[in-house]
Amino acid sequence: MPTTTQVKVTKNYVNGAWVDSKGTESQEVINPATGEAIGKVVFSTSAEVDAAVKAARAAFPEWRSTPPVTRARYMFKLKNALEERFEECAKACTTEVGKTLEESRGEVRRAIEVVEVMTGAPTLMKGQSLEDIAAGLDCAVFRQPLGVFAAIAPFNFPFMVPLWSLPAAIAAGNTFIVKPSETVPLSQQLVFEILDELDLPPGVVNLVNGGKDVVNALLAHPGIRGVSFVGSTATAKHVYVEAARHGKRVQSLGGAKNFILVMPDAVLGSTVNALMGSCLGCAGQRCLAGSNIVAVGDIHDALRDGLVEKAKAMKVGNGLDPTVHMGPVSTRAAKERVLRMIELGVKEGAKLVLDGRGVKVPAHPNGFYIGPTIFDEVTPSMTIAKEEIFGPVFNIMRAKDFEEAMAWVEDCPFANAGSIFTSSGKWAREFGYRLPASMCGVNIGVAAPMAYFSFGGSRLSFFGDLKAHGGESIDFYTDRKVISSRWL
Repeated sequence: MPTTTQVKVTKNYVNGAWVDSKGTESQEVINPATGEAIGKVVFSTSAEVDAAVKAARAAFPEWRSTPPVTRARYMFKLKNALEERFEECAKACTTEVGKTLEESRGEVRRAIEVVEVMTGAPTLMKGQSLEDIAAGLDCAVFRQPLGVFAAIAPFNFPFMVPLWSLPAAIAAGNTFIVKPSETVPLSQQLVFEILDELDLPPGVVNLVNGGKDVVNALLAHPGIRGVSFVGSTATAKHVYVEAARHGKRVQSLGGAKNFILVMPDAVLGSTVNALMGSCLGCAGQRCLAGSNIVAVGDIHDALRDGLVEKAKAMKVGNGLDPTVHMGPVSTRAAKERVLRMIELGVKEGAKLVLDGRGVKVPAHPNGFYIGPTIFDEVTPSMTIAKEEIFGPVFNIMRAKDFEEAMAWVEDCPFANAGSIFTSSGKWAREFGYRLPASMCGVNIGVAAPMAYFSFGGSRLSFFGDLKAHGGESIDFYTDRKVISSRWL
């Protein structure tokens, strides 16, 4: 990755070529581990958004008629190219967003898994048929691509999330536009360098950088048929409402406040280890992070002591250091927001049993570091129990029994994911049956489905009908045409 003397300026990728943006607004891209500028993102104009849409629309007819097996071969090529540059991709992600190198490797691996699934596009695209639905009348269902789709990506998984959408969309025969987060645009510059080497037809994939104005231009553009989004609930709702208002399909994944129940019969050692990764992995900056840890019954004290002890031993620092367990949060503004939430928790009466506000990383005094932070004696009415913090902070709540714990879960307006740790099949089954969230884990801290299952929440964690990943993503990016035919 570039240093302060090698600042990389973003470019757009339109119609198979790299293009300098003519926008007059820009901002620095900051390495959160060091506080140093590593790049500059130039915000595109509405005319440049329009040029990308026109290029994608022009490419669509030929790409749509390309046999699915031929489109799938590009997925094989993309997988191989990503594997060859795996470490480069992981290091770019760590330098840009701050997570540890091991976490970035996991992100890149998850992205590649989506591409792997889409190598099966010919099978996933198959429809249905039936002879003689009436005398001499046959019926067939074909999946057909719709046109131009766009992805509006978040900051926390800058490499992976656009690759949740792009492979499925183009494997299904659509053309595509990516708008990366303006905070972390460099990972997608690298992805598109790799895509450029695949010799895809010009216009099939396009990249446009920018901020809110570019987002709104994509949502309103009549040439775009659908939008995929991942981010905060407030922005997810805005994307859903605006895109739907302009007649588009929308797949809008929002924020979360994930509950994890720990039953008295949970295996304590493995539970504590799993919760460390769930609550503090990626510095807590993910929609599947454990947030409210509910200790049910008499396990509370042992669970709290185990979590505090384990969290205290975590080393915080630059994610490129292989001895580091947790990196910084993504931006200075994110650090300030998390610090405000910690202060609020203290004012509300929660007990701060581990305070990460004073953590120091001597080698990088300007980095955006917060250490692991744990609140105990948190009640459901507290703001920190209700609102997404999105940082290395989690709460311990004490419930007298399973029913009280489930009442808190069922009352939460977010419903992205939830987990239970138990040795009882009865409690595991009951939790899975009643959990409002769409992604459920049993003795698993991060309930992230593999790429051949759907990904997405419910309630305020998801706006739309069809979710990401697997067969459901093919449903989102295609229309089912039913043809009834009789030949006399």
